Order: sequence, then C-alpha cells, then structure tokens
Amino acid sequence: MKKIAILLAIVGVLGSCVSKKQYAELEAKQKKTQDLLNTATVKLNACETDRATLQAKLSALRERLDDLKKTNKALIESSKDLTILTKMGAQNLEKSLESLREKDIKISRLQDALTKKDSVMVALVTSLKKEVGINDPDIEINVEKGVVFISIADKLLFKSGSYHISNRANEILQKVATVVKGKPDFECMVESHTDNVPYKKGVLLDNWDLSVKRATSVVRKLQELGVNPAKLIAAGRGEYVPLVDNSTAENRAKNRRTRVIILPKIDEFYDMIEKEMKSLVEEGN
Repeated sequence: MKKIAILLAIVGVLGSCVSKKQYAELEAKQKKTQDLLNTATVKLNACETDRATLQAKLSALRERLDDLKKTNKALIESSKDLTILTKMGAQNLEKSLESLREKDIKISRLQDALTKKDSVMVALVTSLKKEVGINDPDIEINVEKGVVFISIADKLLFKSGSYHISNRANEILQKVATVVKGKPDFECMVESHTDNVPYKKGVLLDNWDLSVKRATSVVRKLQELGVNPAKLIAAGRGEYVPLVDNSTAENRAKNRRTRVIILPKIDEFYDMIEKEMKSLVEEGN
C-alpha cells in the first residue's frame, strides 16, 4: 500500500509539473514520430521485396551468362574442327555460283517467253469479250493456266436432246470464228458436256454420243464460217465432268454446256522453248 501511495504521489507531482498544452504538444510529436516510423517501415518492407526480386534476377542472369560461356566455348572448339577452304575449293564454289547465275538467266528468259504468251492470251480475251458480247450471262470467257475458255450454255446452241445448231448459235459462232481466224498460231478445241439424264432418242446410244455429235456440229459450223479445219478439235465429255451435282433442273442446265477452248499449238510452244534454250547454250559457249 505504501508503494502505491508513493507512486500516486509521484504521478501527481509530474502532472502538476507538465501543463496541458505541453502534454498535447508532446502527444502530437509522439503521433508524428509514430507516423514517420510506420512510413519508414512500409518503405523498408518494399525495399526488402525489391532486393529479393533483384537478387533472383541477378541469379538468373548469372546462370544465363554461364550457359553462354559454355556455348561460346563449344563453338570455339567446333570452329577448330572445320576444314579451311582450299584455293581449289574456292574456285569450285565460284564455278557453282556462276552456274547458278546462268540458270537464273535461263529461267528469266523462259519467264519472259511465258509472259509474252500470257500477254497474247489477255489480248485475245479482250478481243473475244468485245466480239462475242460478254454481257450475255449464258456466255463466259476466262483464262485458266494460259488457256482461253469460252463457255456457252447449250440452250444458246441446241434444243433439248438435239445436236443441230440453232439460229442463235450461228450468230455467236460467227463472232467466235472471226476471232479464231485472226489467230493463226492457236488451235481451237470444242468440248461438249451433258447432264446425267439418260439419252434415249434417235440412233444415238447415250450422252457420250450426244456430246460428241454436239462438238462435231460446232466444229463443222466453225469450218463453214472459214476456220481452218486443221486447227479444230472436237471432244465429247458426256456427263462425267459436271460443274455441279445434277440434283436439280437448274444444276443440270449448268452442266449442259459447250466450251470453245483456244490454246497455243503445243508443238509450236515447245519449239519456241527449244529455240530459247538452244540460243542460251550457244551464248554460254
């Protein structure tokens, strides 16, 4: 009890020595100090985290550096085992490069020849579109792999099941003949297609017969119109190369078609390539 009394007396004395204003100031300083301590603690923790991260990165970089040193050492060792090119080897390399350059020139020359052929084909398509009348949806003109195709719906050429040329066809084929006659270096193949409906009329046996007869009818008409018969080819494809399936009447109508194919004479084309190759060989000698 005596100790408690003494303690209370001391507190009373201290309380009487410090005014309320001073106590408030001390208390504010103490709070400010505590805030600074808390901020410093947070920053210290962040620095510790950054330090751990950087140490991990440094460790990874050291490992990578060690790997690079090993790789570099292996490359140096490998380079010691490489055979040094001799003077003869360098000469052989130069000859190989020269041979490649010559081949590039030959390829370039051949490409030029093909480009000229393609230019002729483009001009031919332009001429056909102007002459034949491309606005008709039943006539298509296009170029595929350097060959000009004129696809004509059979309804413009023949009546159903017939291989006799219609009056409308005379007009169309007259325009085709005019263009073909102006291209003496090209051949003209007439390719006829049918649908898969079995043919049972007259003396013809089947769609093969019908397609062949239609092709020869067109060929004969072109001959009558002045096309050299030596340039004409008749081909019947029957029902076996359809554009679409024959499941509907509309699709079957698409499959019934005649194609006039204008193509360069293959032998003349190869003669052109052979002459080009021969001139290149002579230049090389």
